Amino acid sequence: MSASVNETPDQTRSAYIAGVGCYLLWGFLPLYFHLLSQMGVTSWEMIAHRTMWSVLWAGGLVLLAKQATQVGQVLRQPKTLGILALSTLMIFANWTIYVFAVNAGKVIEASLGYYINPLMNMAAGALLFRERLSTEGKVAIGLAAVGVGIQTLALGHLPLVSLGLAVSFCAYAILRKQVKADAQTGLFFECAYLALPGLFYVLHLQATGQGHFGQGAGVSLLLALAGPATVVPLALFAWSARRLPLSAVGFLQFIAPTLQFLLGVALGESFTPLRALSFLFIWLGVAAFAYGAWRRTKVAAATA
Repeated sequence: MSASVNETPDQTRSAYIAGVGCYLLWGFLPLYFHLLSQMGVTSWEMIAHRTMWSVLWAGGLVLLAKQATQVGQVLRQPKTLGILALSTLMIFANWTIYVFAVNAGKVIEASLGYYINPLMNMAAGALLFRERLSTEGKVAIGLAAVGVGIQTLALGHLPLVSLGLAVSFCAYAILRKQVKADAQTGLFFECAYLALPGLFYVLHLQATGQGHFGQGAGVSLLLALAGPATVVPLALFAWSARRLPLSAVGFLQFIAPTLQFLLGVALGESFTPLRALSFLFIWLGVAAFAYGAWRRTKVAAATA
């Protein structure tokens, strides 16, 4: 993806600000779940509120983008609805793994998943869509594989949280690649699929006295903020990604896992020398990936 030649300097600057903003929001998301956990909110209640409030914001985003007609078109396409149902399962799995990981004190392991996700996407593109894998890409994937291997030794078991997050989001990206609808429309359907079960679970918790919504202005506001906390970063990403060069997106996407990694260390999670070595290989892989994206953009610009 390249920046539009019609973009003004102000528009390009705004795209960078939006891109950085979305990754900052994703990077600090563990603090949001950590705070709710300190208030006694369980992981399942957090996820239920996330699904319930997100559909309202996603619907607003569709109206803002003037895509209501597209929603009607998707409703008449059973195949598209089926693919979106599958992508919903993948994003739900990703959200669930992430929230449980944060509340279990595994923010560092979660950050590893989002470091290796773009590298896994690149490998999936080569295997499934016959996309050409550059030398930098092969090096990046090899270094990431070594990093995961060392992380396995450091933990004493496979980094299931990391792999679960990377695989679920990679599968999500593959499925969404098959959907002939804009990002906002697709997100609305995914949130809509999840909203009803989320609402039923929240109502069950409230009826049995286990729910936290309404038990104070602070916790109620935080639970309601699950909607914008989910939808706003995605909207910022969709807007900026259309206007930024591939190399810029390649660099920016590692802001979030870096912040998550630092948060995990700040929260006192175990970070042994062996884990540090595993991240060194991951970061080298990230550097190779970013360099490859930058070089491809330069070649494309020179050709143009």
